[in-house]
Amino acid sequence: MLAIHYEVFFEVACHLSFSKAAEVLYISQPAVSKQVKKLEAELGVPLFERKGNSINLTLSGQKLMEYLHEAKTIQKKISSDLEIIKNQSKAKGELKIGASTTISLYVLPKMLSAFHKKLPNVKILLINRNSENVLKALLDREIDLAIIEAHHEINAVSYQPFIQDEVVAFCSKDSPFAGRTIDFEELKTVPMVLRERGSGTVAVLSKSLEEHQVKLGDLNIIARLGGTVALKNYVMEDDAIGFLSKWAVRNELEKGELSLVKVKDFKVDRRFNFVIRKGEESTGVLRALIRVAKDIYNY
Repeated sequence: MLAIHYEVFFEVACHLSFSKAAEVLYISQPAVSKQVKKLEAELGVPLFERKGNSINLTLSGQKLMEYLHEAKTIQKKISSDLEIIKNQSKAKGELKIGASTTISLYVLPKMLSAFHKKLPNVKILLINRNSENVLKALLDREIDLAIIEAHHEINAVSYQPFIQDEVVAFCSKDSPFAGRTIDFEELKTVPMVLRERGSGTVAVLSKSLEEHQVKLGDLNIIARLGGTVALKNYVMEDDAIGFLSKWAVRNELEKGELSLVKVKDFKVDRRFNFVIRKGEESTGVLRALIRVAKDIYNY
């Protein structure tokens, strides 16, 4: 457990506010200031720069914050690992997960339910954003684990393969393209509906198209929609073609509400990944979740 003046500094540094830290810690603002001054005197360096009504971390404060993030991670590992060893069913903790829309809606519910049955006292928090913003949340320490499609060359994180996926072209059952096979020249002319920029689905589609000398700008994109459900509902009411994960359209294809459209000599495969900040891969709760995922999806 960190000493109180380090805990107080950590909250002030996170919020860059003495008053907000006081609210979070349920102590008075003068008490917060006293603890920070005590720590600055103990270390012999200023930790904050005060400019009018705002504050910023000094270089010393930034370095201390880096060490405290590491200390918090170790503290979390000790707590979760010992709880799991002692009694899995009574293990407590919190796991913050960020996942792309496809994973959040169509893959995680079954996995998280199974995980919660094994560790019922671990609180799960899930944020649903596109891949780009989920990765940012991981780097900003808003979440403990990201589950996304893309693989970015970032030294601060490590990747563990999860499940395979395929991005497929689909349309309404009443569309003139239903059940057809089209070539790349026709693909450039058909009305197209895609996800928003920053979407992992769009990123992998764009990369695969470029391998066939086709750019997104060559397509007849009539709409971009921020979410899989919105995109599916749009396509159901229109003649346009959309591209989404096979997980996202599986139920509608089985019910006959949507129809696949094949693009000749074109297939878009991808893999979802667990993404974890380096140094935190061995945390007990994270290991437990990944074991559950492997049991369910046999990857």
